[in-house]
Amino acid sequence: MLKLYGFSVSNYYNMVKLALMEKGLPFEEVLFFPSQTPEALAVSPRGKVPVLGVKQGFINETSVILEYIEQTQEGPALLPGDPFQRAQVLALCREIELYIELPARACFAEAFFGMPVPDAIKEKSKADLLLGIASLGRHGKFAPYVAGESFTIADLYFMYSVNLACAVGERLFGLDFLEGLAQAKALLERLHAMPNAQKVAADREAAMPAFLAMIAAKK
Repeated sequence: MLKLYGFSVSNYYNMVKLALMEKGLPFEEVLFFPSQTPEALAVSPRGKVPVLGVKQGFINETSVILEYIEQTQEGPALLPGDPFQRAQVLALCREIELYIELPARACFAEAFFGMPVPDAIKEKSKADLLLGIASLGRHGKFAPYVAGESFTIADLYFMYSVNLACAVGERLFGLDFLEGLAQAKALLERLHAMPNAQKVAADREAAMPAFLAMIAAKK
């Protein structure tokens, strides 16, 4: 059986978790936190999550895990078979990660945990996020899903990265990043209303108190 290593508060963990659920695959969740201990590094080369445990060993990096699942497992396709359409989906995933997730992540400490972030970093993140959201608005189809007619892994990145970026925009900058992108905003709400997504969200909420206590202990 597949084993998913990580913790339910991680957005990248939840991307893989929802992919497994949407494909109807059995899997075991293994609680695993980022760490530089020898034990953690034996599972994840950089000590990060998520990691997928398979018969042959461990697979790290979310994008690689998602492609591996698509290539080796049964269930509804999360990537198009046509090479051009597949490239469009993968490009959207990379754009969301590089131009939305990463700039937003630089501000997570202040937005979610009350730990101040230097103004220079916040201003750069704000500028990069505005550019990233504009790029998504140009490349995304939202017809009705991010890449077109079908739910794909681009929707996983959209769900679990753009929602956090929007929270950063509201909390730190007083901005609605999806203002003017009505279809994108409607899709985000619809995706999070999916039954499996609601199960993922419930697990996240249940794990949050212990996660916040762990963060507080490290301050």
